[in-house]
Amino acid sequence: MSANEFRVERDSMGEVRVPAQALWGAQTQRAIQNFPISGLAMPRGFIRALGLIKWAAAGANMELGDLDKVRGFAIQKAALEVAAGRHDAQFPLDVFQTGSGTSSNMNANEVIAHLATQYSGGSPVHPNDHVNRGQSSNDVIPTVIHLSAALGVAESLLPALKELSETIGRKAGDIGDTVKTGRTHLMDAMPLTLGQELGGWRTQVEDGIARLQGCRTRLHCLAQGGTAVGTGINADPQFGAKVAALLSRHTSLDLRPSRDFFASLSSQDTAVELSGHLRTLAVSLMKISNDLRWMNSGPLAGLAEIALPALQPGSSIMPGKVNPVMPEAAAMAAAQVIGNDATVTIAGQSGNFQLNVMLPVIAYNLLQSIDLLAGAARGLARSAVAGFAVNTRQIAAALDRNPMLVTALNPVIGYDKAAAIAKRAYAEGRPVREVALEMTDLGAERLAKLLDPSALTRGGVRQSGGD
Repeated sequence: MSANEFRVERDSMGEVRVPAQALWGAQTQRAIQNFPISGLAMPRGFIRALGLIKWAAAGANMELGDLDKVRGFAIQKAALEVAAGRHDAQFPLDVFQTGSGTSSNMNANEVIAHLATQYSGGSPVHPNDHVNRGQSSNDVIPTVIHLSAALGVAESLLPALKELSETIGRKAGDIGDTVKTGRTHLMDAMPLTLGQELGGWRTQVEDGIARLQGCRTRLHCLAQGGTAVGTGINADPQFGAKVAALLSRHTSLDLRPSRDFFASLSSQDTAVELSGHLRTLAVSLMKISNDLRWMNSGPLAGLAEIALPALQPGSSIMPGKVNPVMPEAAAMAAAQVIGNDATVTIAGQSGNFQLNVMLPVIAYNLLQSIDLLAGAARGLARSAVAGFAVNTRQIAAALDRNPMLVTALNPVIGYDKAAAIAKRAYAEGRPVREVALEMTDLGAERLAKLLDPSALTRGGVRQSGGD
């Protein structure tokens, strides 16, 4: 760089050349040079939470009399700009950096100090002495992980899951009475209604919501106030509680200080727990996606029970082909989340003594999983479940030929006789009721009652053929 393209910044290790227009300082520049590993920057949710924490820390320090109001308000103004995304280009650091996230913490401290110095009317604002007052990277970054994940769950993921659940519920209400062939092992089984099938999907989604809700009690506990190792050195004993209170008012989340800062700094068990719930949710969405794909398969050589909305041409070579692209995209997102969970699990084991040293990669994968699942849930709701059409003719034809209907005759004629009827019906391509009429003395009227597919979806033992 030429002389007019950079400026010289100083830190405890000496001088560093920094791009002239950059808002960051020496420590951020060192990290840029030290970690050119992946090109993956910390996500927007992480930067937002980091800005909010610096805003709350300045507020707490002013309330405690540890920071003058001129600098404090200037820091708060700059921090809220960071939180709002106005300076995202000033946060270029790689995810794969120092394991405590110190580089990202100092990146925020330096950017906010640079801006706050401009806003303070000339009073110099120091990144460590003022912006980072009462804090350590070791409690800031764990707090960022909890706060950013809590915001992502509350603002994005839970609303998306609620939308998916309600969309499935509405669809079940519209088509729920349709009786279809059930399948186990991908083979014909006893009948059920589409309402029962979609109800199973909805319960999976609702259970996922319940798991996330149960985790929020721990997710809303913040490490802020533990500083370097959990003792709270260099922080007022009230600092953590004041930061949590300010953040609660700003975000409408019920946040509180951790009951044990040593645990919150040395472990990331809550992040691992949340990631596990996200993995379970990914498995649920993949199951729903694959059911939709199978049910849509065809249109001639597959099941063709439903027709998903046609979203785009499906082939560059086969004209007229339309594929189940939304369920495919959702399944891929789910696969990524399952992989992310493996990373978070391994990273969660890296709490050595008083500090976990894989915090940035935990944050990156956790927030990506939240975003992916929210997007996949919304996509399934809007572009798959809400608009699919039911092929009642195809469903009825398959149901009529389903040899497994004979299961309802077990209590009346026994398993072996019923098996013989099923095999003959399948071999001859004839309805079970027709074959059973020939092989038993039950009579047409009683067989019609015993083998009524709609009645069979209500379960129970049917000795007489009545309900």
